[in-house]
Parts: sequence; C-alpha cells; structure tokens
Amino acid sequence: MLVHPEFDPIALQLGPVAIHWYGLTYLVAFGLFLWLAALRARQPQYAARGWTRRDVEDLLFFGVMGVVIGGRLGYVLFYKPAYYAANPLEVFAVWKGGMAFHGGLLGVLGAMLLFARLRKRPFLEVTDLIAPCVPTGLASGRIGNFINGELWGRAADPSLPWAMVFPQSGSDVPRHPSQLYQFALEGILLFVLLWLYARQPRRLGEVSGAFLVGYGVFRFIAEYFREPDSFLGLLALGMSMGQWLCVPMVLAGMALWGWARSRTTAPA
Repeated sequence: MLVHPEFDPIALQLGPVAIHWYGLTYLVAFGLFLWLAALRARQPQYAARGWTRRDVEDLLFFGVMGVVIGGRLGYVLFYKPAYYAANPLEVFAVWKGGMAFHGGLLGVLGAMLLFARLRKRPFLEVTDLIAPCVPTGLASGRIGNFINGELWGRAADPSLPWAMVFPQSGSDVPRHPSQLYQFALEGILLFVLLWLYARQPRRLGEVSGAFLVGYGVFRFIAEYFREPDSFLGLLALGMSMGQWLCVPMVLAGMALWGWARSRTTAPA
C-alpha cells in the first residue's frame, strides 16, 4: 500500500514570493494549449480560413479569463450556493480554493462566443479548433491536484497495488488515486482520441460534439472512484454532483454531433 508523499505545495520561494506547483501546472496547461492550437491553425482547413498565430494567442487570453471567472462562479453556484449567499464577499477569495470544471467550461464557451463575434467567425469553428487542445490542460490540472493531495479517491481494497493513503484526508484509509485516473482518462486518452479524430476535416460542430461526449463519459466513469464532496455527498440515484453535471453535457454533445453529421455540406 502506497502513501501520498505530501509534496510541499510551494515549488520555489523567492523572498516573499512563493511559486506553487499548482500555478506551474496552469502555466504548463496554457503553454500546451498555445502550442497545440498553433498546430491546429496551420492545418489546411483552418489556414484556408485565415487563422494565424496571433488569433491563437488572443484565444488563449479569452480562454484564461473564461476559465478563471467561469470556474469560480461554477463552484459558487453548483457546489456551495447557500454558503456564498450568506458570505458574498467570499466569492472573491479565490486564494482559498474552489474551482469547478463545468463552470470553467461554460466560462470558456462564453469567452469563445465573444471572440467569435468580435472576429466575425462561426462560433462552432472556434470551438472545433480548440476542442482537441483542451485535454492536455485538464491533465496538467489533475497533476496539480495530485501534488496538492486534494480531490482524493474513494476507499479502495488494500490489496490494490496502487491503493494510496492520503494523510490530507485525516485518515489512514487506502484510497483510489482518482486524480491520476482523471489524468489518464480526461487528459491523455481524450487528447489522443480527439487529436486523431480531428486530423481529418470534419463538419462544423463534429469535433466540439465529440469533446463534450468524450469528456462527459470519462468524467462520469472517474467519479465512481472519486470521493464525493463532503458537504454534498451522493445525490439522487447514488450519483455525485460531478456525474449529474456530466449528463446534460453528454446529451448536448450527442445532439451537436448528430446535428453536425446530418448537415448536407460535407467538409472540404
């Protein structure tokens, strides 16, 4: 049975300035997005539509704003609405933690909609370009969760070779390292599948729909191994909040992919 090494969350201390591992994983995520999205912009179907490196850099700026604002508001509204209604100023205390992927996704979609309108591009063209570039960022974030020893998994059979005790949980119960499961599923596997799928020209909306379905399914599976939030527990049908949020995501992705496939105009 393994024991989480309890990494020092501070990677580098420069006088009063502390650089945290979690912050570095965000920088890695943004760097990977910039590189991968630039590769996507050079693909014939996007280069022919005038996409440039500058567009990608602007997309990153809009995306970062969407992630931070949407992720925070998603956590506030989806997970602790009563607490933040009673303590509204705590909404701005982001240094205390509290971000939600599904909220971040909605924030990014809003930011991409604004970008599409300002640049007079189809919204789904924008989301199709960035969709395969997102999973590597998710993978980086899960590594940050593992380093911090947070979002640990549910209790596991002690005979499981990779079962791990997380002292941060306040117990010596062996658990699933669910952060690494999510790293592998939502991060690496989803990236490989989407990148391969998007290498060929696809109808408008197909890649975006595939991302929604892929992430929703993988996250739904991973939630069976992740400890539910203590203040929520399991909800109706024994499902976690994360699983319930994945249901409309998968349905929306299926509808979008089906609509895209039904379009009579085939990709060039």
